[in-house]
Amino acid sequence: MPYLQTTYPSIAIIGAGIGGLVLALQLHAHGFTNIHLFESADVLTTLGVGINVQPHAVLVLRNLGLLPALEATGVQTQELNYYNKHGDAIISEPRGLDAGYAVPQLSIHRGEFQMLLLDAVKERLGEERIHLNHLFTRFEQDEDKKNVTAHFIRRGSEEKADIPEFTADLLVAADGINSTVRRILYPKEGPPRFSGRILWRGCVERNKYLTGASMVWGGHANQKFVAYPISARAQRRGRSLVNWICELRVRGEDDPDTTPPKADWLATVPKERFAPPFDNWKMGGLGVKDLVDETEKLFEFPMCDRDPIERWSFGRLTMIGDAAHPMYPIGSNGASQAILDAEALTNALIAHAIDPDTYRTTYDIPAALIAYQDERLPPTAKIVMANRGNGPDQVMQVAEERAPNGFADINNVISKSELEDIGRAYKAIAGFEIDKVNKRAAETNGEAERRGLKSPAGWMKERSDNKSKAGLVSVL
Repeated sequence: MPYLQTTYPSIAIIGAGIGGLVLALQLHAHGFTNIHLFESADVLTTLGVGINVQPHAVLVLRNLGLLPALEATGVQTQELNYYNKHGDAIISEPRGLDAGYAVPQLSIHRGEFQMLLLDAVKERLGEERIHLNHLFTRFEQDEDKKNVTAHFIRRGSEEKADIPEFTADLLVAADGINSTVRRILYPKEGPPRFSGRILWRGCVERNKYLTGASMVWGGHANQKFVAYPISARAQRRGRSLVNWICELRVRGEDDPDTTPPKADWLATVPKERFAPPFDNWKMGGLGVKDLVDETEKLFEFPMCDRDPIERWSFGRLTMIGDAAHPMYPIGSNGASQAILDAEALTNALIAHAIDPDTYRTTYDIPAALIAYQDERLPPTAKIVMANRGNGPDQVMQVAEERAPNGFADINNVISKSELEDIGRAYKAIAGFEIDKVNKRAAETNGEAERRGLKSPAGWMKERSDNKSKAGLVSVL
């Protein structure tokens, strides 16, 4: 049989966040090498605070050879504990490996996670494939030539970027909740939809609490507190770098105005803006006031999402991550769903390879993008709506409504089966049921080794505390 030659498509990715970087790595792992990433920022640093990555997404990263570096960087979450506003325990459930998953759940600093992925992309694809200071402005498709062209300018100016235009076989928008691609496709959509609630976030190192790898969730829908450790480095020193969140409703639930307030995610805010209602809150061994008082830099994030849309894919263009399905940060699912998008899009391309009589393999890209959309759009739309209904955090709201003055025994307020059903239903919606994840983990065991994929050089070595603290100061 004649040699089968493969013509891999050229792929342009708009955005070098978690979704865009994982997509590049996933494509590369399956033989796609003609990949370019375009990022509007002129420098990529450790921006952000803590995030969680659920086991089904960690499995994708394991199969990319990244799990050793992730485990050396983040914390393997052991348990999730829910409390009411009085600090009464509602339910505690094991997470990740402690729950019986074949892979862990990880709590990790978003900036360090992004830098890990960036280093992997540089090693595997080449640093020259990442183009910074390229602000995407528009695109056009040419069906006769079967390509799509993206146009770029320099950020903060009208000057042309180093690569003012780039023509590829496939264009993927991974440019976040304020996606320019989505705005072009849906010009009447308007700004993100504000929930009426604002998150204030910070990070502080302190003594360990509970297991040293515990998540604490407390309060109710209109006032909530969240905390979890995110640094393996601090953990190895017997400490915890605690990522905390205070959430308050600032706009009435019946207010028809869903326009988000203006916010500068990099500007610090005074704690007096939000802290007083939390002064007496204590739960899981944590005093909220102590955490807030000990934190040097505090940041403000309006909690927003967007309504699900009917299409992500248009010819040779599609969207992933927050560009496609921005959702409230409830249930620890935003980054995880972007990672699952990357896997599904890659699989769809592979499934739509064409072997004509010339024995040259090509790809039916428009059909692949529709298949990807049909697989991922329905479940992510369900998660968006479930998160609007508080997702798994609904256990706290039920406790608040039934026992606003607290309780001595949660079983007198909510049955154990009702509590467990809420969590079980959300895991099914979000796609990380334990049997499903473990079956897939067994099927793909050893995949990274077979492909020769290893964690980026340097991430397995413990970096100095000075470098760690310098990086975190730039972020928080």
